[in-house]
Amino acid sequence: MRWERGNWKWMLGSAALALALPVVAQEAPESLLPPGFGDAPEAPTPAPGAPRPAAPGQPAQLVPTEAGSAPPVAPTLAANAAGEELSEEELAAERQKYDLPDGARRSLDRIGPLSPRSRGLASNAFGTASGPYLATLMKQTRAPVLSRWASILLRRALLSSVDTPAGIAAADWVAERAWLLLRMGEADSARLLVQSVDADNFTPRLYAVAMQTYLATADPAGLCPLALGARKVSKEPAWTMSEPICAALSGDQGTASGSLNQIQRRGVIRGVDYRLGEKVVGTGFNARRSVKIEWEGVDRLTAWRFGLATALNVEIPAPLYATAGSHVRAWEARAPALSAARRVPGAEVAAQLGVFSSAALVGLYAQAGTDGDAPAEVADRIAALRSAHAGATVGARIDAMRQLWGAEAAPSYLGLIATARAAAALPVAQADATDAARLIASMLSAGYDRNAARWARALGQISGAGNGDAWALLAVGAPSVAVDVNEGKISGYAGAAGEAKARAVIAALAGLARLTPDVAGQLAADKGFTLAANSRWSRAIAAAAERGEQGTVALLAAVGMQANGWGQMSPAHLYHVVAALHRVGLDPEARMIAAEAISRL
Repeated sequence: MRWERGNWKWMLGSAALALALPVVAQEAPESLLPPGFGDAPEAPTPAPGAPRPAAPGQPAQLVPTEAGSAPPVAPTLAANAAGEELSEEELAAERQKYDLPDGARRSLDRIGPLSPRSRGLASNAFGTASGPYLATLMKQTRAPVLSRWASILLRRALLSSVDTPAGIAAADWVAERAWLLLRMGEADSARLLVQSVDADNFTPRLYAVAMQTYLATADPAGLCPLALGARKVSKEPAWTMSEPICAALSGDQGTASGSLNQIQRRGVIRGVDYRLGEKVVGTGFNARRSVKIEWEGVDRLTAWRFGLATALNVEIPAPLYATAGSHVRAWEARAPALSAARRVPGAEVAAQLGVFSSAALVGLYAQAGTDGDAPAEVADRIAALRSAHAGATVGARIDAMRQLWGAEAAPSYLGLIATARAAAALPVAQADATDAARLIASMLSAGYDRNAARWARALGQISGAGNGDAWALLAVGAPSVAVDVNEGKISGYAGAAGEAKARAVIAALAGLARLTPDVAGQLAADKGFTLAANSRWSRAIAAAAERGEQGTVALLAAVGMQANGWGQMSPAHLYHVVAALHRVGLDPEARMIAAEAISRL
């Protein structure tokens, strides 16, 4: 059964920041905006009972009320761009323009676009965990996450329609979930969450995250419905610049030009940041501005620069991408203004992060090939993919896949993802040990676990020394026991594959309860690690699993997988992640994470 769902229907058909353990505090993620853009919005003094806005890196604090809960923030429509108070007539007009009928207003008690019917988690997936605790975990999670499959699961958890936990304003709860999704590269997912809250319920924290979200999705027009309320609580220059941008996009070039000139005179925004905003204004109806963007002297890529340049289809110099995290490349993968060929580099990053499914990656390759403007190296990959799917013989298809897998000693994980569907379509056939292992790894990279399990029949009783990785992958990745699992097999595998992979196999098999506790504990001790929960993190994830909290387990799994590479991933951490997921009924994800560890070590 295929478990990857990176190209879900709710994505509208688009081919679409290490927490040391035990848990310790980390610095808040660095803003991608220019100086002044990424600062926490200044908030007005809250009324009694109103939620206090969260400081950067801190959970939201609530002032207790008689009922013990926090009321929503009142609509922020009381000022125009110049900071002047609106007249009663203007205020009434604005309310009529943006207020929703009572029947159309959305509840803040349970927020998220995914239900259990659409593969979301249950509404009580985070159990009774407090809002400040969960928000702190999200802030301190350095993303992207090490594991592609842990990231796919975390996305599901963050997008699920879950109960708003106690101790945090509902809009701030959404903001923390969306901010983590952005750092994972999931710009479209973050947008789905932000848009799940009615605009008059926004808090300063959600306004700040919403701005980052619309920039990440290269949609400056998305700022317009929020700009009036945001300027009431925030002095960030991006919201000031939104006034002329939104006026221009609505056809009011007079207001846009006047506001833009005033911003230039005041020096609110300068340099390339101003010119990008000016160029967006120039795209409005009846505009007469022509602006050339020069990147000389620009030393880093920010969300403002990425969002506006991408919306305008202005090419960003490749060295600037090196100044931002890989998640920004994943944002680029879905940018609608860019050609398929322009989006391929981002899509290749997105696929490895779990933002893109295997099918979405192959679909984009196909589109780039059809458009005929793919660079030579991409064209070569496209040709190899065609042969992998449609070669005349099984041997010809495997030969084409080898081109994408690359070096024999260290196969490309991107290549494994790209060939997953082609590998799953192959009939079970004789293949040498290396090819068999890579075919199985490729299928499991995209969740084709039942297709992979069929290969156990052809490989027979796989010895640990002969077909080591194939045996290990099937031992941990098959939906049911498909190969012999015993101490002899594990010892043979350790001799052939090395200690790191042997420790990973032991940890995964123990977590999946495919070894008895006594045998698992002894094998782990022989390899120098323990399965005991002897850290704050391991005790926390075990307790969440005992309570059956799938969402909390998914979040803590990501917290535990923040090493800089799979070689630094502790086998004990892998065990606790797999065991907790297995215990709460997320066995498919547990198996895919285990298989991924073996494939990528």
